[in-house]
Amino acid sequence: MSAEQGKFVTGSLLRHVVTMSLSGAMGLSFTFLVDFLALWWISQLRVEAMIAAVGIAGTIQFAVMSIAIGMMIGAVALVSRSIGMGERVRARRIATTGIVLMALAQAAVSGLIWIFRREVLIASGAEGEVLDLAEHFLSVTLPSMPMIAVGIASSALLRAVGDAWRSMAVTMVAGGVAVMLDPFLIVWLGWGVTGAAISIVVARGAMCALGLWFAIRTHDLLARPTAEDVVTFYRPFLAIALPAIATQLSTPFGNWILTREIAQFGESAVAGWGVVMRLTILAFGGIFALSGAIGGIIGQNFGAGRPDRVGEAYWAALKFCAVYTLVTWALMAALTGPIASSFGLSADGEAVVRTFTHYAAFAFIFTGALFVANATFNNLARPLWSTAANWFRDGLLMLPAGMALAALHGAEGVVWANALVNVIAGTVAAWLAWRYIRSLNRPQPVAAAAA
Repeated sequence: MSAEQGKFVTGSLLRHVVTMSLSGAMGLSFTFLVDFLALWWISQLRVEAMIAAVGIAGTIQFAVMSIAIGMMIGAVALVSRSIGMGERVRARRIATTGIVLMALAQAAVSGLIWIFRREVLIASGAEGEVLDLAEHFLSVTLPSMPMIAVGIASSALLRAVGDAWRSMAVTMVAGGVAVMLDPFLIVWLGWGVTGAAISIVVARGAMCALGLWFAIRTHDLLARPTAEDVVTFYRPFLAIALPAIATQLSTPFGNWILTREIAQFGESAVAGWGVVMRLTILAFGGIFALSGAIGGIIGQNFGAGRPDRVGEAYWAALKFCAVYTLVTWALMAALTGPIASSFGLSADGEAVVRTFTHYAAFAFIFTGALFVANATFNNLARPLWSTAANWFRDGLLMLPAGMALAALHGAEGVVWANALVNVIAGTVAAWLAWRYIRSLNRPQPVAAAAA
């Protein structure tokens, strides 16, 4: 077996999954730490309208970022598959095409939302002071979306070739910048929401620069962009990326539905929901990183013609997901009091947070199973299956569940609705993914010999 085929086609799959997921979790958590710290330092000003504004604006930016994540999935699937087949030069050309298209798409989408940001915020349930603050926050941060897209893509490409630690460093640098800038800009200078926005922009710029440096100088993963490569690879790239984008957009759509439902219960509930959203992506960074980690591992082994190792990697990822979720759930439940008090939440906001940390967080076992199933579909040439799985959750189940449980249990019912639909969708997707993997390992019928 050629060394050019990649490091994941040999060795312990559980070790590969754990190493890539934990390193990815540390890095991804630092990426999410940027938004979390901005919200936390804003909360120290003890103005719930500011907390709610940054929370709603973050939901909209997550939707824009989801497009970049979907395009990243397309690039990683093709790059890891090419590496698994020993075609390193082809992998470089695909990676370059993916990053160029991703940056252009992010610039176009974020520019469009920048123009209509007030209308988008009103449709999301923002009003009054919350609306004005959120609009200002988006006006500063939206133009930086192409930078975070390139940073995320560079980090993912480093994971695809097995460089877990440099991939982690790319995402950690953003969190490091935020740690230094947030207290200075938000509290010491007293710039509030403006300071939070500036800190986020600088952090994204640092992440983009370091990611490109490692991808180009250390691994030679990127070639000189050419129109010929774009013409050659855009179709296979978009064949995976477009369904992946549709898949990724389902999550912010579901979050948007729940945000609208919870907005009817007032600023305190929205502030609590904003904390839950940030706490979710920070605490469960390992689950979010698992999707990217398992994608590269499955892609390399699929490209190398090893369906047996694809199945082993799938089960190793599900085991990691269960253990990680149980440990994180226990820690969050124990720290609920300090978390709520540190944000200065009122009783209504604290009740929303407590419902998640004490009860609903267990559903991340099934959310993680959905992520693993989607990564499996994307890297085994079935991207539309992952699209269907996510929209089954967010397009079909989320609205009726959110409305029904909000009517029964108020703002806390919205948290329960999110957990319920993840349990259902995760179970169905995981079962379908395993059936498909088993079909890859099944011996193919041999044609009868000619008489």
